[in-house]
Amino acid sequence: MSRVTVVGAGLAGSECAWQLAKRGIEVTLFEMKPKKRSPAHTSDTFAELVCSNSLRSDELTNAVGLLKEELRRLGSLIMDCADSHRVPAGGALAVDRKGFSEAVTGRLKSHPNITVVNEEVTAIPEGRVVIATGPLTEGAMAAEIEKLCPGSDLHFFDAVAPIVTLESVDMDSAWFASRYDKGTADYVNCPLEKDEYAAFVAELQRAEEAPLHGFEDSAVFEGCMPVEVMARRGVDTLRYGPLKPVGLRDPKTGREPYAVVQLRMDNAEGTLYNMVGFQTHLRFPEQRRVFSMIPALKNAEFVRCGVMHRNTYLDSPKLLDRYYRLRSDPRISFAGQMTGVEGYIESAASGMLVGIETARELLGQAPVDFPRETAIGALALYISSGSVGDFQPMNINFGLIAPLGCRVKGKRNKNAAVSRRSLEIIADLTP
Repeated sequence: MSRVTVVGAGLAGSECAWQLAKRGIEVTLFEMKPKKRSPAHTSDTFAELVCSNSLRSDELTNAVGLLKEELRRLGSLIMDCADSHRVPAGGALAVDRKGFSEAVTGRLKSHPNITVVNEEVTAIPEGRVVIATGPLTEGAMAAEIEKLCPGSDLHFFDAVAPIVTLESVDMDSAWFASRYDKGTADYVNCPLEKDEYAAFVAELQRAEEAPLHGFEDSAVFEGCMPVEVMARRGVDTLRYGPLKPVGLRDPKTGREPYAVVQLRMDNAEGTLYNMVGFQTHLRFPEQRRVFSMIPALKNAEFVRCGVMHRNTYLDSPKLLDRYYRLRSDPRISFAGQMTGVEGYIESAASGMLVGIETARELLGQAPVDFPRETAIGALALYISSGSVGDFQPMNINFGLIAPLGCRVKGKRNKNAAVSRRSLEIIADLTP
C-alpha cells in the first residue's frame, strides 16, 4: 500500500490526510502540538481556528459559499465537522470552535489508515510528502523550504493592497492609461478633485486600524508604509506619493486631475485590479468605507482587503503546478495558506485537491484536473499560473472563476448562475 507523509494538522493538512486515507492511502500525519505551538495557537487539537469562528457566507451568490458547497459534495471532512457544530450566524457558517476542532481530531485519529505522530518536523521527509505547516512556519522547517525555493521565493511578510473587480469600477469616472502614455494603457486611473481628495485624506487620517496580534511583526510596517500613515504625515503626502497625478491627463477634461488612484491588473484574465500603493492596516470595514469615497470606486466590490502581517508563503506561480506539487521535485506537495490561498475554507480546499490528486496518481488513475469553472479549480489555477506581477495571497472570489460567456442581468443572478454551472460540473466529476 502507498504511503504519504502529511506535515501539519491544520485545516489543509487535516483535509488532505482524510482524502488520502479514505482512498486507501496510508498516511503518517505529523503535528507538533502539544509539544510545541506557534504563537497563534492555544489548543492541542487539529484544525484549530485561530481568529474568527466564522467560515463566512453560506450563500451560493457568494464565492466562498460556492466553495463550501463544492467541498460538501466532494466529501469534505472539514465541512462535515463544521456543519455538525454550527452555531447561529445568519447567512454565514459559524462553528463551535472547540467542538469543531475536537471532531476533526477524533475522526482523523480513529481512521485505520492514519498514523498520528506528535513531533515537530525539522527536515523534509523522504517519499511522498505534503507540507501544510501554515503561514507561521519558521525555524528549521522554514529553512528547509527555502532550500527548495531558490531566489528568495519564500516571503515572510504579507503587505497587500486591496483588490477590486474591474466590472465594479465606475468607468464613467475613470479611464485606462499609463503615465505619460508610455507603452500600453495598462492602468485604470481614478481621479479626485481637490475637495474630494481633502475629504478622502481627512477620513483616512482618522480611520480605525486593526489591532496588532502577538504573532505579527512591526518590521513589516517599517519596510512598507501603510497608506493611512502617509496621510497622517501631511495632507499632500499622498499627492506626492501613490496618488500623484503627474503624467496622467483625464480625457474628459484634457488636464491632470488633482490626485489619481491607479489600479493595476492582478490576474491574467484581467478581471481583478489592485490599488497601487495602498498597503494598509485599517480594519476591513474601514477600508471599504474610506476607499469607497474615491468616485470611481463608490460601488467597488472589494474581493480582498489590504493586510499587513507576519506571513510565510511561496511565490507559487513560479514553484507549484495545478496539483500544488513542487515543479522541481514533484514528490513534494504543499497545501494551505503557505501556497497563497487565503482563508479557512480556501486552505481546506487546497488540502482536498492535493489529497484527491495525489491519491489518484498513486493509484494509477488519471488526474481530475478541476477546471477554472469550479471554485476549487480556480484557486489551484490562480496559485499556479494566474497572477501577474508580484504574487499575493487571495481569497476565493468570482473574479477567479471562468466567466459564463453570456450576459446575466444583476450581480446576484450572475453569481447564482456561475454557482449552478460549477456544481453541475462537480456532479459530473468522479474524484
